[in-house]
Amino acid sequence: MPPPDELSAKQYEKELLRLQTELVYMQEWIVATGQRLVVLFEGRDTAGKGGVIKRITTFLNPRTCRVVAVPTPGGRERTQWYFQRYVAHLPAAGEIVLFDRSWYNRAGVEHVLGFCTDAQYEEFLRFCPLFERTLENDGIILVKYWLSVSDEEQERRFKKRLSDPRKHWKFSPADLQARARWVDYAEAKDRMFAHTDTEENPWHVVAADDKRTARLNLISHLLSIVPYEHPDKSKKVKLPARQRREYQRPPRQTERLVPTRYVVRSG
Repeated sequence: MPPPDELSAKQYEKELLRLQTELVYMQEWIVATGQRLVVLFEGRDTAGKGGVIKRITTFLNPRTCRVVAVPTPGGRERTQWYFQRYVAHLPAAGEIVLFDRSWYNRAGVEHVLGFCTDAQYEEFLRFCPLFERTLENDGIILVKYWLSVSDEEQERRFKKRLSDPRKHWKFSPADLQARARWVDYAEAKDRMFAHTDTEENPWHVVAADDKRTARLNLISHLLSIVPYEHPDKSKKVKLPARQRREYQRPPRQTERLVPTRYVVRSG
């Protein structure tokens, strides 16, 4: 394998934009061909899942690409088949679904914090590979990413969150327990991989101590997995001529204008 390219901050932004353009082409191909793409993002708290998802969706059409972060189940949902909450969010033809955490909650937080029984946990490990194989057999492209962050880097990011009021909402009781039970989570992740890292649906591990590096590597890898093609450039969009009929706009004072509190000068 050739050595990786070392990029400056400016080169990072340029390469990110190039990859985001390719993501748009990928989405156009998925829509045109009726493909279905599911991408799972898993990893420890602060690993950068939300950041890479934001970079993926920046220029994508939200009508056919959505991010799913399934909330904590309510009373009725706790009585449903475990996978039922996630199946409801799977894509139809021409759609992309990005899971910010997924059904693997059962193999991680639910197991470690005792939110499921040992029997439910063991059944998940047994059945999950079969469930994912069924999705693939039905034609869904399933990609699973684990963003790997070191203990030291996670600690640094936790402390940075504490000092940033914009990120306080990211802390939950489960997040704090995850920090306190770091080894328990590590062991749960190892066992999860042992059961669900299959040839048909492998885990792709992304080194995430540097967020910008992780974003480029993950997006580049995703583009390499999906067998998309560039759209036919001969089919260009043509703007229709505007109506020539005269129009008289109502006076501005009849509209409820938002007060002008700021004026941004160009340059």
